[in-house]
Amino acid sequence: MTDTAPDIAPILAGDVRTAARLMRDLDDRRGTALASLKALFPHTGKAYLVGITGNPGAGKSTVVDALISHYRGLGEKVGVVCVDPTSPFSGGAILGDRIRMQRHALDPDVFIRSLATRGHLGGLSRSTFDVAHVLDAMGFQRILIETVGVGQDEVDVMKAAHTTVVVTVPGLGDDIQAIKSGLLEVADVLVVNKADREGADRTERDLLHMLDLRASGERKDVEIVRTIATRGTADGSGIKELAAAVESHRERAWNGDTAAARATARASAHLAELVRALLADRATAAMAARGGLDEIAQEVSERRSDPWTVAEQLVAAL
Repeated sequence: MTDTAPDIAPILAGDVRTAARLMRDLDDRRGTALASLKALFPHTGKAYLVGITGNPGAGKSTVVDALISHYRGLGEKVGVVCVDPTSPFSGGAILGDRIRMQRHALDPDVFIRSLATRGHLGGLSRSTFDVAHVLDAMGFQRILIETVGVGQDEVDVMKAAHTTVVVTVPGLGDDIQAIKSGLLEVADVLVVNKADREGADRTERDLLHMLDLRASGERKDVEIVRTIATRGTADGSGIKELAAAVESHRERAWNGDTAAARATARASAHLAELVRALLADRATAAMAARGGLDEIAQEVSERRSDPWTVAEQLVAAL
């Protein structure tokens, strides 16, 4: 007896309801959804993924909103994955990005999906890759991935995206150090948003100086673009210039000499993430079989077991 092959035809035809259900099931880690994802994979690889990351308050969502308008003006179908932090207390998330981008809600060629991190580090939800694959299979030509905005740990976005855009703003002060120590190394395009504020010149000079000091090879060849994203796609907003910088990098990332190596690196990152997720699920099941994490932790706290032995036992049970 063989399993029935999943019906992926509606998703390939761009059916939004079917795709939304699959994305929900993928986020909830339902086993049946994985079969659909596997069947969709041969139909992916056509979309261009742009990661938008940076410090909290830099205006990432406003930049994404303006980029949606720009790409729609060019006739491209745009998929958006917005990752929001999960509350450590309630387990819920404020999925506010779709509210900010509400004006695109009635556009059938724009699909916006919000995901909660669910405790996943690196600024991305564990199902970000999966959702991007579904959008790719649906025929969305441009997929924008907006991360949480927690600082330098968001380097994971580089692994998922073809082009990584790092957004900063004037007046960050010591927060520039976070860019210097982490995000600067992953940027393919640097954006100084809210460039009408005082200090934009200094911020751009600081970024240029950091690139000169710390970067090497193509890491030095990073374009810096000033934007005022609240102006949308109007002249002087800098969004057209930002899109042009992304396209310039696209020529190198997708069609250049390093395209094959970059594709392999993205596949490696995806595989590593899948392995981590599967191991985490099995570890959770192993802990549940021993009464749950709290009961195991109580054994350790009461010195009836040591944490190293317990960890080894749990891993051995996987």
